[in-house]
Amino acid sequence: MPTIQRFETGPRMSQAVVHGDTIYLAGQINKDMADVTGQTAAVLKQIDGLLARTGSAKEKILSATIYLADIKSFADMNKAWDVWVPSGNGPARATVEAKLAAPEYLVEIVVVAGK
Repeated sequence: MPTIQRFETGPRMSQAVVHGDTIYLAGQINKDMADVTGQTAAVLKQIDGLLARTGSAKEKILSATIYLADIKSFADMNKAWDVWVPSGNGPARATVEAKLAAPEYLVEIVVVAGK
């Protein structure tokens, strides 16, 4: 039976959970940037770091769910996404509009990856 590893675990959640060869990342947000393109780039950098810590990389992402506070920012989010996602290795992806946890959050990204 595969073991379960948890990374950056707090009282409420873990930032990453590894079960066998599958890595589940918590929704990643970043409020330090003023616009959705900047927030997306910052979140993707965080995802890179978490994947590296868990023995993976963006080329091994299986799926991504992107939550936008305003779906009208879809093109601006994709400005950061399109330069980040590896050519030929795009994951299954969904993008939806959602009310996020705080008004300063413009984008949240959830990723599932393989090792």
